[in-house]
Amino acid sequence: MTTAAKPWVLGLTGGIGSGKSAAAERFAEHGIHVVDADQAARWVVEPGRPALQQLAEHFGLDILQPSGALDRSALRKRIFEDAEQRRWVEALLHPLIAQEIADNLAQATSTYAVFVSPLMVESGQYKRTDRLLVIDAPTELQRARTLKRDTTTAEQVEAILKAQASREQRLALADDVVLNDRDLAWLHSEVDRLHHFYLNLPGASE
Repeated sequence: MTTAAKPWVLGLTGGIGSGKSAAAERFAEHGIHVVDADQAARWVVEPGRPALQQLAEHFGLDILQPSGALDRSALRKRIFEDAEQRRWVEALLHPLIAQEIADNLAQATSTYAVFVSPLMVESGQYKRTDRLLVIDAPTELQRARTLKRDTTTAEQVEAILKAQASREQRLALADDVVLNDRDLAWLHSEVDRLHHFYLNLPGASE
């Protein structure tokens, strides 16, 4: 009896407002196992998880909401201007998030799995993937989409753009690129095209 081939991992990334989340949703509609780094970051600090207890012990109970869940804005305020405290939080959470992602990817039964992360390039997470897909968009379009979608200011959008890898940095590492400068139907058609291409790729881990 032969064991099924382990799914290979497609890294999916793009800057803010690029459309990477919409692309990830389309892959999921095709039955592809999708693991979201942002979702993993939320899971590790859910009530009852050890990390949340450690955060509360370190910073105090005022970083918790009345429900017992993490008050993210309160934690952000604590670490925003304190690099040492920020590093402490990162040292606690990053290994847990990495393990959560690995465990979730290991559950994949689709031909390939998609690992989506906004900081794929910046964090070096792309090294854990077999192939990298970048959803790209002109910077002006990123700004416009983000301001339309989120309750955020132009200054906040600029700060996020500055903190993220540049388009050039992402594109230099990409195996596949979708220029998402049209509508959602166009993005879906491009994801559909790539999905059929990926189904016929030999697994990189074989």
